[in-house]
Amino acid sequence: MRRLAIDTLDANWEHDHTVPSRTLYPHQWSWDSAFIAVGLAHIRPDRAWRELHTLFAAQWADGRVPHIVFNPGLRVGSYFPGPEFWDSAVADGAPAAATSGLIQPPVHAAAAWLVHRRAPSEASVQALRRLYPRLVAQQRYFTGRRDLGGGGLACIVHPWESGLDNSPAWDTPMAAVPADAAVMRAYRRHDTAHADAAHRPTDLDYARYIAIVASYREQRYADGRLARRHPFLVECPLVNAALGVAEHALARIAAVVGAEPGPHRDRAARITAALVDRLYDPVTGTFHPLDLRTGRLIPARTVLGLMPLILPDLPARQVRAVLAEACSPRFGLSARMDRPLPSHDRTAPDFEPLRYWRGPSWMNTNWLLWRGLRAHHRPDLAAGLRESMLELVARGGCHEYFHPDTGAGLGSPAFSWTASLLLDVLAEG
Repeated sequence: MRRLAIDTLDANWEHDHTVPSRTLYPHQWSWDSAFIAVGLAHIRPDRAWRELHTLFAAQWADGRVPHIVFNPGLRVGSYFPGPEFWDSAVADGAPAAATSGLIQPPVHAAAAWLVHRRAPSEASVQALRRLYPRLVAQQRYFTGRRDLGGGGLACIVHPWESGLDNSPAWDTPMAAVPADAAVMRAYRRHDTAHADAAHRPTDLDYARYIAIVASYREQRYADGRLARRHPFLVECPLVNAALGVAEHALARIAAVVGAEPGPHRDRAARITAALVDRLYDPVTGTFHPLDLRTGRLIPARTVLGLMPLILPDLPARQVRAVLAEACSPRFGLSARMDRPLPSHDRTAPDFEPLRYWRGPSWMNTNWLLWRGLRAHHRPDLAAGLRESMLELVARGGCHEYFHPDTGAGLGSPAFSWTASLLLDVLAEG
């Protein structure tokens, strides 16, 4: 499996970054690169740093790190929605490179710290010095411009920003976005050419995705008027848990590069407190996204509700509640797992074992939960999840995602973050 992972990453290396896959994702994706760097640290640390530096070279002046950085060498129309659709040049402070205008969960500071910890050297210290101010600017973007609810949490303005594109968590706020599936006749989707349409978001999903981007693009990707005009405004448990973890990582990085770690620790504590205050539901005993348009928690029980476990300072009450949710029949976490961990409550009527984030198992959310279990001293559950992840790749290869019952590989083959996180899991055996 280690050889398979290395071969996958080598085959997907594209001169200064790694593509998620050669089939469907030919550009550079933000949180993919962070996960990829974690695995590269075990085999090619120079590439791990280059991966992160290349991504942050496309950072916007306001601090946002775009969720896609487009490869200018690819023909127009090779990916949808491509650079011509995003038209990032309309925005003040956009980089010279063509990018999207959205973000993804800020897992990059934690990745940078793990790369340094895996392969510490003078070169890695210098790499941290170069990245540190950019990582700080990224955090300021989230905690400043994106605190649209005023409660100390960052808001996402599109489902893609969560990384869990078509999760049932977004069904309620997405239903309020006016769109017609017929709009998609004007576009050519590439995802359904590489994967079964029954496994992917629907045309109506895509019509709404496009409508939300169009709304943001018309504002030239400025955040000042989002609270008044934008159709999708949600506080996401994963994004904000990653935001808190990033401050913990930045405190460690600050100590290495000669900066002050104290403010990062203070911000981490405030983010965790706000997450518990705003997104934890004591009735269901789990975390839910908050729809700022309605002021209500979204009731769907998805893997997003488990992600705050990655916070090392999550209070004991919420740790116990998240563990109970994860070990319930909804997700089936145990020291000996019979089935992979799903991305959505497997007992829910809208559970779909084949459709993208509506049921299948994903290596990256598994890996995040695995790290959270270890941080909160549950080696028994961490070992069970680790064995489940290894079994997924042993059965299905380095696929994009996996069937939550059989473990069969789904989506794109030779997927980079699956390969990369496999290397990290293997190294911690």
